[in-house]
Amino acid sequence: MSIIAWLILGLISGFIASKIVNKSGEGFILDIVLGIVGALVGGFLFSLVGAAPVTGVNIYSMFVAVIGAIVVLMVYHAVIGRS
Repeated sequence: MSIIAWLILGLISGFIASKIVNKSGEGFILDIVLGIVGALVGGFLFSLVGAAPVTGVNIYSMFVAVIGAIVVLMVYHAVIGRS
C-alpha cells in the first residue's frame, strides 16, 4: 500500500476505534498513528488465527485496523490506568 493509503486507512480506523473506546477522538495526528499501529497489530493478530491481514484500502482492512486499534487503546488505557 502507498503512504497515502496508509494515512487514510489510519485516520479513519483510528478515529472509529477512539470513538468506540473513549467516546471522543484522540486528535488528527494521534488518530492516524493509532490507526496505522492498529492496522499492524490487527494484521498480526488476524494472521495468527489464519485470517488475511490488511490487504489494501477496503472494508475488510478497515475492520482489521479498527480491531487492532481497539486492542492498542485498551492496552494503553490498562497500562496508564495502573500508574
